[in-house]
Amino acid sequence: MDDKLSKKMQALGIDEQDILEKFITGAGKGGQKINKTDSCVYLKHLPSKIEIKCQESRSREKNRYFARLRLCQLIEEIRLEERAQRQKETHLKRQQKRRRTRGSQEKMLQDKRHRSKLKQSRKTPRNTD
Repeated sequence: MDDKLSKKMQALGIDEQDILEKFITGAGKGGQKINKTDSCVYLKHLPSKIEIKCQESRSREKNRYFARLRLCQLIEEIRLEERAQRQKETHLKRQQKRRRTRGSQEKMLQDKRHRSKLKQSRKTPRNTD
């Protein structure tokens, strides 16, 4: 395994013990060699339940490398999405808690007064006799 890949896995907290690895008979282009050998790699990251199948080349070792690389990319992408979601939620809460500016508050009150006058004008007049 590449040193760069192992550092990336270590940075993401992926241990080899947490990965279930199987070799599956390949399929598709490549002729008889692909159909006979178990060169397709299946990885399952047990803590996150992520499953990856890789058959990019006819070499089992290359497929092991590519599968681990794809696993790292997927976990990194999921973590970035989660972080972005948390940032979005905190930003939204800050926006909701923030006070209105004096100008926007005055404009809102003017709109309410205007709406009230419209509703008053729609009422049927009372008979004061």
